[in-house]
Amino acid sequence: MSKTIITCAVTGNLTRPEQHPGLPVTPQQIARAALDAAQAGAAVAHIHVRDPQTGRPSMDVALYREVMRLIREENRDLIINLTTGPGGRFVPDDDEPRVAAPGTTLMKPESRVEHVLELRPDICTLDLNTMNSGNEVVINTPKNVTRMAAVIREAGVTPELEIFDSGDMHLALDLIKSGVLDGPGLWTFVLGVKYGFSASPETLLYARSLLPVRATWTAFGIGRSEFPMVAQAWLAGGHVRVGMEDNLYISKGVLAQSNAQLVARAKEIVTLLGGEIATAREARAMMGLRA
Repeated sequence: MSKTIITCAVTGNLTRPEQHPGLPVTPQQIARAALDAAQAGAAVAHIHVRDPQTGRPSMDVALYREVMRLIREENRDLIINLTTGPGGRFVPDDDEPRVAAPGTTLMKPESRVEHVLELRPDICTLDLNTMNSGNEVVINTPKNVTRMAAVIREAGVTPELEIFDSGDMHLALDLIKSGVLDGPGLWTFVLGVKYGFSASPETLLYARSLLPVRATWTAFGIGRSEFPMVAQAWLAGGHVRVGMEDNLYISKGVLAQSNAQLVARAKEIVTLLGGEIATAREARAMMGLRA
């Protein structure tokens, strides 16, 4: 089995600062979390940014630029993966469902990838899911995904296909077949989100069975399923992801001290099972990314 790539998603979009006093919020905190995660064994840092004053999610290009600058000042090898997920959420008004209620973030598809075109990270996510999310809906139509994919391709950035359920996979496969996306692709299975893929070995193996030949894939679990899915992903031949975007706890009832501690635990699990951890340089070669 080849070496295992660890991705660390350091802050995310939905986790709230009041849930964890150490959640990275400012560009300095986010960059430091990514660098410390790299020291602990992560080859990839998945980056969201937040408003430094409020802690709420942001898509400010200047914040992304500052995070990337701070990371690159200390580490030229770490693979930087910027999110394009924000901007696809719709909250229907209770009395008039066609009207967007507060909390809706829907925006023009090209605006969701503006930072990718300008900053040209190594990787960016491309969400394929349209699904219920609590009382809200996440919307990523084939037309909008196609428009975002065109900008990502123009930027010369590798998209990481975020898969929340089997329908997302079929959409991605159709887009590869039509030439919108390049195959065999870089895939990530998101397991444990309510109304999406369940965090189980059976689900993981089913998702894997749909992949194109020679696809590179990662799987991760949300919340309490984070570490069990590290083991399951490795056993199934995939790469792994952890981080405060997905889970805040190092054990039941005990908050993790940092993203680096979550990475160290993932590394421990993989190595105890007999695996080896890929360095960032090795991961670049495995993913076909520029050095």
